[in-house]
Amino acid sequence: MVTDAHIHIQPFHQMPPPIADTFWKGKGNRAELEGYAADPRKLLARMDADGVERAGLINYVSPDLMGFTDEANPWMIRYASADPSRLIAFGSVHPRFSKDVAGDTARVIERGAKALKVHPPHQMFRANAYQDALPSLADLYGVAQDAGVPVTIHTGTSVFPGARSRFGDPMDVDDVAIDFPRLTILLAHGGRPLWMESAFFLVRRHPNVHLEVSGIPPSKLLEYFPRLEEIAGKTIWGTDWPSPGVQSMRANVEAFLSLPLSDAAKGQILHGNAAKLWN
Repeated sequence: MVTDAHIHIQPFHQMPPPIADTFWKGKGNRAELEGYAADPRKLLARMDADGVERAGLINYVSPDLMGFTDEANPWMIRYASADPSRLIAFGSVHPRFSKDVAGDTARVIERGAKALKVHPPHQMFRANAYQDALPSLADLYGVAQDAGVPVTIHTGTSVFPGARSRFGDPMDVDDVAIDFPRLTILLAHGGRPLWMESAFFLVRRHPNVHLEVSGIPPSKLLEYFPRLEEIAGKTIWGTDWPSPGVQSMRANVEAFLSLPLSDAAKGQILHGNAAKLWN
């Protein structure tokens, strides 16, 4: 059983040219990927071929940088409705573009989102910006906490034009974990490639913080997190497919299975921990 909690099948048509150029660079299978976005049945067939039982469909609102408007939410929820038992819809509310963050967040969850995504480098605010510049961000975290819905927060850098990589420092999440102790937080990408030690610290410090390893080549995983076995019970599998370097969901799983980790740890990371979050 494999749950890939972080893949990108999104409304690609919303991306402006500079972002689309970066995203599609080097991808000779653009038509294939756009076909998955057009028809969830094709994605489900690809998941079958790759041996993936469930997939988290990452979505975030970023109209001024990535081009994704709040219309991406109904798009994603409608897409995942093809098989809600296998497709985990991520919703998003951008506090700088919402007049009612609490209400919008509640509605996204009510309509079918099983998780939320916050992307500081692409939404251009710090994960703890509710402390000063963006008080309404606290409403997003508070509603998610009360609803029992996990929030995946991007940590680490970004190569997209205009992205503010400094906002990817995972130490900002230290405040979020303290102020919202019942909120399940997933640190997407584990702070790679600059802040892996900070991410490891947060996972060990806070009961509600989990490591999510998407975007990390399996061959680098134990280099970045040499004590991964210690936090296997709080680590969630993800690939970031079809990002650069990710040939397929299956290829990453096979490379991960070759690592010198216990079978118990591999089972927790690949599926068991995610099953507890989305049972």
